[in-house]
Amino acid sequence: MKILHTSDWHLGQNFFTKSRKDEHLAFIHWLLELVAKERIDAVIVAGDVFDTGTPPSYARELYNQFVVDLQKLNCVLVVLGGNHDSVSTLNESRQILACLNTFVVASAGMAMEEQILSIPSKESEIGAIICAVPFIRPRDVIQSHAGETGIEKRQALGDAIKQHYQLLFDMAQQQKRSQGVDVPIIATGHLTAMGVSQSESVRDIYIGTLDGFAADGFPPADYIALGHIHKPQVVAKSEYIRYSGSPIPLSFDELGTQKQVMLVEFEGAQRKALVAVDVPVFQPMAVLKGDLAELEKELQQYSGHTDAKPVWLCLEVENQDYLSDLQQRVQAMVEGLNVEVLQLRRVRNAQRQLMAQQQKETLSELKPEEVFEKRLEMENFDGEEEQARLQRIRQRFGQILSEVQHQETEV
Repeated sequence: MKILHTSDWHLGQNFFTKSRKDEHLAFIHWLLELVAKERIDAVIVAGDVFDTGTPPSYARELYNQFVVDLQKLNCVLVVLGGNHDSVSTLNESRQILACLNTFVVASAGMAMEEQILSIPSKESEIGAIICAVPFIRPRDVIQSHAGETGIEKRQALGDAIKQHYQLLFDMAQQQKRSQGVDVPIIATGHLTAMGVSQSESVRDIYIGTLDGFAADGFPPADYIALGHIHKPQVVAKSEYIRYSGSPIPLSFDELGTQKQVMLVEFEGAQRKALVAVDVPVFQPMAVLKGDLAELEKELQQYSGHTDAKPVWLCLEVENQDYLSDLQQRVQAMVEGLNVEVLQLRRVRNAQRQLMAQQQKETLSELKPEEVFEKRLEMENFDGEEEQARLQRIRQRFGQILSEVQHQETEV
């Protein structure tokens, strides 16, 4: 049995006014070729198929065409809802797609039996049992109670998610015994597991008010296919608990990470192979850092770039003085080059700023709120979306600080 694990496609993403349609189309074609070449039995998309709850029509067309093309390869598709996905959008075609070897689990609020999937192999026998857990919304697994503190709510939610996984795993084991099959049990998830590395494109709210789910809360499945974190990685040093990551860079800070999908092969219930397959680059992108003189020198590397696709750039300008004509200077520097500057950031010299602060004050002289605000000053929050994110960060910090101070008064 061969399983291909991918996640976080974010079809329909608008990237600094740029459509990702061509990149996603190229990725889907590449993925179909991989499925055919490796004779994959099932593809798991672990959440965030779409970038928004109301994806543009072309994104829906890409999704539907992929389902049709994958069915022609006699390959099963398992689609899990993510925090970006609309439950109703995924469910509207669920029954039709079921006729095309496609299982869609949009919400953890559906019947538990519907979250246990028996996946056939190419020989039409049961090849794996999947505990299909999508993005979990608090209302799907828990009821809130008046008077609970934020810490108590997070603890209760974490316990409820752990119980949800365990119940599904127990049901999968029972099904495996009753059918007398020696097949792997695979669990999925769309959440933030503790101790993972995130990127800028991963949005703030993960599982309601739960910032991270402890890896020991997962059941002892034979493989756990996770989504939500865009950088591929192993969780808690356990090779069988994996984030596949997004197939294309969804923010400039993801460029330093090789994009991949995970190929998991089983012989009976035993893992035979676990292979990270690198995804090709479909759109040239780069981040350049330095002062204006350094950036001008760096940009010359693209003087010979004659590809049909221009290089998308993020320029981080380090300057001690404020430049009112920065946009015009940068425009003059890229004139005649096959590049497009999608993001232009003014970067303060954080090290110089910290040294200056250390000369004037010590940590003991500052209140927690002041330390937090000084740290925020080192970041850039340009634009409406970033300002909204800044407000959420401040609000979250205020909640945590209030809870800590409340605990200290009770001691």
